[in-house]
Amino acid sequence: MSATNLNSGSLKIGLENKVAIVTGASRGIGEAIARTFAENGANVVVASRKLEGVTAVAESIGPRAHAIAAHTGREADCAALVQAAVAKFGKVDILVNNAATNPYFGPMIDIDEGAWDKTFEVNVKGYFWLSREVAKHLRSRDASGSIVNVASVAGLVASPLQAVYGMTKASIISMTKTLAYELAANNIRVNAIAPGFVDTRFAAAVLKNDTLLDEVIRMTPMKRYAQPNEIAGGALYLASDASSYVTGHTLVIDGGMTIA
Repeated sequence: MSATNLNSGSLKIGLENKVAIVTGASRGIGEAIARTFAENGANVVVASRKLEGVTAVAESIGPRAHAIAAHTGREADCAALVQAAVAKFGKVDILVNNAATNPYFGPMIDIDEGAWDKTFEVNVKGYFWLSREVAKHLRSRDASGSIVNVASVAGLVASPLQAVYGMTKASIISMTKTLAYELAANNIRVNAIAPGFVDTRFAAAVLKNDTLLDEVIRMTPMKRYAQPNEIAGGALYLASDASSYVTGHTLVIDGGMTIA
């Protein structure tokens, strides 16, 4: 978007005429982001490793949504996902990297190589492969765009029992900054969101353990955990032209946990 266009009127938090890809969209934060984007005017490709889950989400959203199966830890799947999105909606303007895994919960020194490799494959490689494919597509169109990476407060502070997951999220925050710097000349903005504890199946190991949940509540000034739609608002802002001068930023949405 040129400076001339930006000066022509107020900047709105809306996604009219935009096409977005949201990964890990079969439930939780990804589903909430996809629904919020569609409600605000975007056509949305909802992606997940298993087609059944995202098909149900797409059907419930309506004609603005289209489901595609993709394992984002595989480079070929990322290329195919972008190609399929373009075939369906003609272009891609926005990417939300949300698909993630956390197969191990326990002390850092006890993790095995398989769990380590799987966590990095999806949480780091997947974000990079897909960001690169979308960036190439936007460059080929000489178009502006927005990439939003869903990181975590686990990438900002010590994360006992989730150490390798936290390492991957710290990597995502670093990746966000460097990609933002390198793609700024192409008017492609790259930002991240760092949620705290959110009521999703992904966080069940903590939220369903009374001792750990009590500790989360104690550490959070707002004395509660979030719902997925409370994270989606941050993604909407970063994807929209309302954040046109924001890049390389990590938006923390954690009820105050990291300031306590």
